[in-house]
Amino acid sequence: MADTALKLASIAAGRRVIAREAEALAKLGETLDGGFSEAVELLLATKGRVIVSGMGKSGHIGRKIAATLASTGTPAHFVHPAEASHGDLGMMARGDVALVLSNSGETPELADLIAHTRRFAIPLIGVAGRAGSTLLVQADVAILLPQAEEACDQGIVPTTSTTMTLALGDALAIALMEHRRFTPENFRDFHPGGKLGARLSKVGDLMHGDEAVPLVRPDEPMGEVLLAITQKGFGVAGVVEGGRLVGVITDGDLRRHMQGLLEMNAAAVMTRDPQTIRPEMLAEKALEIMNRRKITTLFVSGSDGVPVGILHIHDCLRAGIG
Repeated sequence: MADTALKLASIAAGRRVIAREAEALAKLGETLDGGFSEAVELLLATKGRVIVSGMGKSGHIGRKIAATLASTGTPAHFVHPAEASHGDLGMMARGDVALVLSNSGETPELADLIAHTRRFAIPLIGVAGRAGSTLLVQADVAILLPQAEEACDQGIVPTTSTTMTLALGDALAIALMEHRRFTPENFRDFHPGGKLGARLSKVGDLMHGDEAVPLVRPDEPMGEVLLAITQKGFGVAGVVEGGRLVGVITDGDLRRHMQGLLEMNAAAVMTRDPQTIRPEMLAEKALEIMNRRKITTLFVSGSDGVPVGILHIHDCLRAGIG
């Protein structure tokens, strides 16, 4: 009975927290105003980097915002305000923009950093939850977070306020992405590793080319075709006429023509008009085609229909796709 009560109480607390934070996010969306658009314009115009700073929980959120900006086309890094007072102010320079976070707007550790931006004319975007606070008064662009209760019943743990700040950072990053027309290809440049990098790999990155591609002529005797299939190791051969791929020979074609196979040529056995893919196609899409058609290889051709490579399903799996 006690376990059941604990379970129900835990679920109720979780739902209450999420509901409060969701309500605060909705309020944040409704209250975004010209300050947000001014911040986007300022960040777009900067020739340097975005210097993000904050203390405590705001600092943790600031690190994430800096990382999101940097990975989506806006050069950024985080400077800890306490370290800034002991030499790291040198990491800020003219041409940069400072994005400073403080729920109260009165964090004492930020004083030196704010003063540095004023002294050296470094544009300052302030994000705080109190109108008239030092940070927002000093800022060139002020973004005021709406008043919202923290998620705990005592109202003392930074929860709702940090969630709003994090969401605001995401909103800035996505707005900048859209203005810059940031593409999946750009994203892959900054994410070559892990699942994200794998999902954005192109066929041309994974395919086998040149001498590795098993190609034969239409008049090639099947004895030679079988030799090519065996030597190349893909279990398939492409049939080329006039430089273009006109057919493929798979194990299924071999089984269907088993009787008298060695007396035939490639043209008599091949399947005509095979499915091909382009080097610029996402490898994830190529894997989807192979799974749907229940095949293990696809020939890669250029815009002129000339085969330039071959992709095996194992190439995709080794790259972490699928």
